[in-house]
Amino acid sequence: MDFLGDGLRRAVQLLLSTDAEVYGIVFLTLKVALVATVIACGLGLPAGFALAGSRFWGRRAALTVVNTALAFPTVVVGLLLYGLLSRRGPLGGLGWLYTWQAIVLGDVVLALPIAAALSAAAVQGVDPRIRRTAETLGAGPWRAAWAVAREARFALAAVITAAFGHVVAEIGSAMIVGGNVRGQTRTLTTAVALYTSQGDFGFALALGVILLALALLVNIALQVLQGRGHA
Repeated sequence: MDFLGDGLRRAVQLLLSTDAEVYGIVFLTLKVALVATVIACGLGLPAGFALAGSRFWGRRAALTVVNTALAFPTVVVGLLLYGLLSRRGPLGGLGWLYTWQAIVLGDVVLALPIAAALSAAAVQGVDPRIRRTAETLGAGPWRAAWAVAREARFALAAVITAAFGHVVAEIGSAMIVGGNVRGQTRTLTTAVALYTSQGDFGFALALGVILLALALLVNIALQVLQGRGHA
């Protein structure tokens, strides 16, 4: 308990000290997580709607691929992206290796299946009569989909939260393609791994507490939005 208490005290001290490096790590972590979440959900939610509400050849295979990708190892994603982004790789001309953009790319690859699979499950859980009623009243495909989305809005909000939670806690891909460069690609997760390997457990735990605080704030925001939706 003393170990945990020391980590909590150091986390508070770090936040109050306005240490430029610590705040840089926090802001980079937030930036990467928010950008990756927006891109992954912007692509994954429509894909989930298509998988849940459309009937097309290969739909079952597509669902299988998406569900299988949920368990794709993060280090393997990082390794594959490293090969693509390296100087000899097909995407080497982008110059993204060891940049925050590479971390975002890895997070998007990992979060996209989450957004697609969970949103498909959320849409499938909506009473099909809602879509049929909207279509009977003259709604087109987009307005009918919007009616379904409104019905599943709380589940979809949980999907976004899950995607954000996954990318903000990701470390395998971030370490490989980001390189954990100080002041450039060092996120909270990679910093925790670094300081733990150096034996500075107190500082690593303090950064871990800050990471947990970020996740808590996102969940509080979700609860507030849900409360307003029920009002």
